[in-house]
Amino acid sequence: MGKLNRDDYRFLKIVDAMSALNQKVNLIGIIVEYGTPNRSKGTDWFVSLRIVDETHHDRGFLVNVFAESQGKLPKVETSGDIIQLSHVMMKTHNAETYALFNKSYSSFALYEGKYGDNCKPYQASLKFRQRDQDKAFVVGLRKWVEGVQLGTAAKDSVMLRQLKEGQCFDLVCKILHVSEVNKDEWMLFIWDGTDVPPLQLQSKLDDEIKNPLPLQVEPQSLPRNILCSFPTVGTTLRVSVQHKNANLIIPSLTTGRWVKFINMTFNVQGGLWCGVLTQETKLRFVPSDDSYILERQRDYEERFSSKLNRMPFTSFPWPSRITEVDRKVEDVPLVTLMDILTYTQVTAKFKCIVRVVAALPSKVEDLRSPAGVYRARVTLEDPTARIHAYLYAEDAETFFEGYPPTDILMRKWNALLGIAGGNGDAAPRNPPWVVCCIKSYYLDENNVWGSRNFRIFDTTLKC
Repeated sequence: MGKLNRDDYRFLKIVDAMSALNQKVNLIGIIVEYGTPNRSKGTDWFVSLRIVDETHHDRGFLVNVFAESQGKLPKVETSGDIIQLSHVMMKTHNAETYALFNKSYSSFALYEGKYGDNCKPYQASLKFRQRDQDKAFVVGLRKWVEGVQLGTAAKDSVMLRQLKEGQCFDLVCKILHVSEVNKDEWMLFIWDGTDVPPLQLQSKLDDEIKNPLPLQVEPQSLPRNILCSFPTVGTTLRVSVQHKNANLIIPSLTTGRWVKFINMTFNVQGGLWCGVLTQETKLRFVPSDDSYILERQRDYEERFSSKLNRMPFTSFPWPSRITEVDRKVEDVPLVTLMDILTYTQVTAKFKCIVRVVAALPSKVEDLRSPAGVYRARVTLEDPTARIHAYLYAEDAETFFEGYPPTDILMRKWNALLGIAGGNGDAAPRNPPWVVCCIKSYYLDENNVWGSRNFRIFDTTLKC
């Protein structure tokens, strides 16, 4: 390649710029990935971006941007926005060619992506000067990206059903909700249509009084209108933002968008899966027409419309036979716990497949009151939610098959809670999937939703 034209207006295609090592070039491209802003080893701040154009749109071309302060870094607003870069130096490191944005002589501008119609940048560096000709390149990129499949979202990524505790993965998911749970502390709610795997429970049943298993990861329950906007099939995973710099990607996480998180960590809190964004996490935008996304949506629609596919993935082909439901409800379609929580009526009856992950009281000798009446609260979970439900009076008599001797009752109770024979609380528990009927009711007619409770009925523990 000969000597580059030094005209500030000229843009190079990415594939041509990659041949111009140690030269300053001008680029324009679609942002498909960006990392968390961080401090450099000195006093500067930096962020890494990946951009594409019609000549280079597989993994994306790396751009490292340095600035004096966090506020002078590019702040991408939404999926697939356009960045214009002037006087960036072409470098290579570890066999990868990249562009280096130098705060002393480089400049940038950010434009709305393919859904935009404004050719004025919504953010620009101090040294940036727009020319009338720039608009044609912005419009051209918008037209080009409309009919292009940008990479493969599924490459190197996992689904929620494949998670392993304490490991980092790339995950393609849909942003359902973004919530500021405390001042400057954010939580994301994400979904891909699959079920997270069930966990062994490390908590001791005797701790349920003082340290009950939580119903959700977030500090406060979500408002009902938000909860009702979530899918009722597939896990809605909570993701915390643990590193303060990771908060800077929050404005780009628009509800309803599909994204790919790169290097997201997964761990367990209170027996519930959760994700963690760290300073190592990067974000890649995924077009809604990506073949992987379309497949996830088709799978969800098929599962949503099926009588049996609302079963947890890991309960196939059928849950444990230790419970039976009344014959009159054998043909009633299965629902998820999220279906129950978001049902439009306060009072209703349901059939579902769940695990009993906690109980209060935990010991069989305390299941009945001094008057001989059964009363217990159990914590039920499936891949979509956790709820408290009660075993009470005649419904509990049906559940326990009357008043069996203590040794038989203990065997039933231990089997339901996943307690291995003779181990008590010493070993992790792995409760089985069981089928049961649940009815909802309210305690206060002046606050029917706020006093809504759940109760197991028409179900028998047969083991």
